[in-house]
Amino acid sequence: MSLTATYRLGTRLFWRDRAMLFGSVVTPVGLAVGMPALMRQVMPDGVAAATSIFQSTIALLLSITAFMNITVALTSRRDQLVLKRLRASRLTDGQILTGQIAGTATQTLALIVLCTVAVRFVAGVPLPADPLAYAAVTVAGSAVLSLLGAAYTAAIPRAELSAAFTMPVFLVAGVSAGAMGPIPLPSWLVPALDLLPTTAVVNAVKTGDLAMPFAVLAAWGVAGLVAIRLWFRWEPRRS
Repeated sequence: MSLTATYRLGTRLFWRDRAMLFGSVVTPVGLAVGMPALMRQVMPDGVAAATSIFQSTIALLLSITAFMNITVALTSRRDQLVLKRLRASRLTDGQILTGQIAGTATQTLALIVLCTVAVRFVAGVPLPADPLAYAAVTVAGSAVLSLLGAAYTAAIPRAELSAAFTMPVFLVAGVSAGAMGPIPLPSWLVPALDLLPTTAVVNAVKTGDLAMPFAVLAAWGVAGLVAIRLWFRWEPRRS
C-alpha cells in the first residue's frame, strides 16, 4: 500500500457515504451557486452583487468541503479504528494523513472549479481575470483548510459530536468573509477576522493581492502541522 492507495481509499470512502455527500457537496454547491443566482435577480446591480457574494461563498466551500469534511471523516475513522488498522500496515503516519488531506483538498478544489463555471452561466459572474492566481490561492486554501480540519479532530471527543464541533468554524468563516450578507461588526474585530485562512482566500480572490493572503495561509499551515504533531489521536479516548 502506498500514498496513492491512501488517497484513493479516502476518496472512495467519501463518495460512497451518502450523508457525507449531501452535507459536504450538495449543500455548499447549492449555497455557492444559488445565492449568486438570487442576487442577480433581486439586486439592481445584479452581476456585481452576484460576483461579490460568490467570491464570499468560497469561504463556505472551504469551511464545509475541506475543513468540516475531513474533520468528520477522520473522527469517524478514528473511532471505528480504521486509522489504527492503517497504522498497522506498511504506511507511515505521514503517508496516511497526507493521503487523506490530499484527497479532501482535491475534492474541494474540484467543487470550487465547478461552482466557478456554474455561476458564469446561471448568474453571469465573470470568470477570474487571472486564472493562475485564482488557481494558486484556491489550491493553497483547500490544502490548508484540509490540514487544519485534520488537526481539529484532536479537540473532538466522539465522532457523533464532530459536525456540531465544526459548526462554529462554518459560521465564523461565513460572517468574516461576508458570505451571509452585510453583518455589522466591531471595528476592532475586523482585522482579526482578516487573519482567518478562509477570509485570506476570499480577500485574494476579490483584490488580486496574493502576498498577505499567502503569508496568512502559510502561518496557518505551520500551525496545523505543529498541532497534528503534538495532539493528533489515532485511537478513541479510553474512558
